[in-house]
Amino acid sequence: MFVKQSVGDLHIFGGKSLFAYPLHVGRPNRPDKAVFMQYADEIWESAWLTNNGPKVQQFEAALCKLLGVKHAIPVCNATIGLQVAIRALGIDSGEVIVPSFTFVASAHCLEWQGITPVFCDIDPVTHCMDSQKIESLITPRTRAILPVHVWGNICDVEAIDALARKHHLKVLYDAAHAFGCSYKGKMAGNFGDAEVFSFHATKVMNTFEGGCITTNDDEVARVIRLMINFGFVGKDHVTHIGTNGKMSEISAAMGLASLSALDSFITHNRHNHEHYTRRIADISGLSVVQYNTEEKHNFHYVIVCVDESTGISRDAIVHVLEAENVLARRYFYPGCHRMEPYCSLYPHVGLLLPETEKLTDKLICLPNSAATTNEDVDSVCSLLHFVMENRQELERYFAGKIK
Repeated sequence: MFVKQSVGDLHIFGGKSLFAYPLHVGRPNRPDKAVFMQYADEIWESAWLTNNGPKVQQFEAALCKLLGVKHAIPVCNATIGLQVAIRALGIDSGEVIVPSFTFVASAHCLEWQGITPVFCDIDPVTHCMDSQKIESLITPRTRAILPVHVWGNICDVEAIDALARKHHLKVLYDAAHAFGCSYKGKMAGNFGDAEVFSFHATKVMNTFEGGCITTNDDEVARVIRLMINFGFVGKDHVTHIGTNGKMSEISAAMGLASLSALDSFITHNRHNHEHYTRRIADISGLSVVQYNTEEKHNFHYVIVCVDESTGISRDAIVHVLEAENVLARRYFYPGCHRMEPYCSLYPHVGLLLPETEKLTDKLICLPNSAATTNEDVDSVCSLLHFVMENRQELERYFAGKIK
C-alpha cells in the first residue's frame, strides 16, 4: 500500500519505487489455463496448425454469434486486417480521411499502400473523429473514411454513414478498442462497410497476436477470404492478388479461451474503472473519462485528463509515475501528424487539429487489466494525490528537463 510521506521518498529523488514490479497499462488478460490447454491439446493431436483449421472456424462462428454479424474473419493481426480490408473495399489510390488521434497503424495502413491519409480533428468529448469536420476535407480524390472507435466509444456512425452515402465513399472502422462495445444496442462490428478488431496481447480479449475483419457484405467477405490466403481458390488456382493474413490455430485457441472469460474480464475492468473514478474525483485537477453505461462497454481504458491550469504538466506526472513502476501511457501521444513520415509530408496540418493537439498533451492512460488489483488502484490513486499535493515543487524540478 502507498507509503510516501515526503517528496524525498519519491524514486526521482532517490526513494524506493512504490511498486517492486512494473504495473503495465496493457498487461495481458489471461483466461483459464486449463481451458486454453484443452484447445491446445486438440490442436496438437490433430496436427492441423494453420490454414483455416477447425479452431479458426470455431472461433469465427463464436465471433459472429457474439457480435451479431454475418462474417468475422480472423486474421494474423489488425494492421494486416486494415490493409486487407482497404484493398477488399476497392480502395487502391487517392485519399482517405482518418483521425490523427489514433495508433499510428491507422495511418500507416494507408501510406503503406500508396494512399494519402488526410487527418481529421476529433470530438473533445468522445475523442472520436468529429463528424462535423469531415465534409470540408472531402475532395475529388477522396475514396473513403476511416474513423476510429476510441476507448470503445463508438463513432457518430449515423452522420458518418450519411456523409459516405452522399459522397459515394466507403467506410472502414478501426475498432481496435471496441470489442464488446455497442451503440444503440447494436454491437461494434456492424457499422460501415467493414470493421477491424485487434486481438493483440494488450487488448481486452487477445489471441496472443491477431484480429478480425467484420462485414455484413457477402462479396466483401469473399474477397477478404481470398486475400488473406494469397488469392487461392482450391489447391492450385489463384484468382486474386493476396497476402498471408491467416490466423493460426493456436491463436484461435487463445481466442476461444479468452471469449469464455470475456465477461469476467469486463466485470473486473468495470470495477477498476469505477474505483479509479471514485478515488480520482477527490483529486483536484484530474478527471476520469466516463463511458455510456446504458450501452455495452469493455471499460478497458482508464483515461485521466489533466486540467491545463492545474500547475503541473501531464508529462511531469507521467515521469513520476514511471519512476514508481506505474507504467502509465500518454495516449495518443504525440498524434500521428507529429510522427514520420507525416510531420515531414504535412508540416502544418496541426493547425487544422486543435482538439487533437490539446488531448495528446493532457491525457494519461492508467493500468487496468484482470491482473490489476483493488490495492493496486488504491496505491496508484494515492500516488496521484501525493503528486498533485506537491505539484509546484515537482514542476520546478522538471522545468527544462522534459521535452
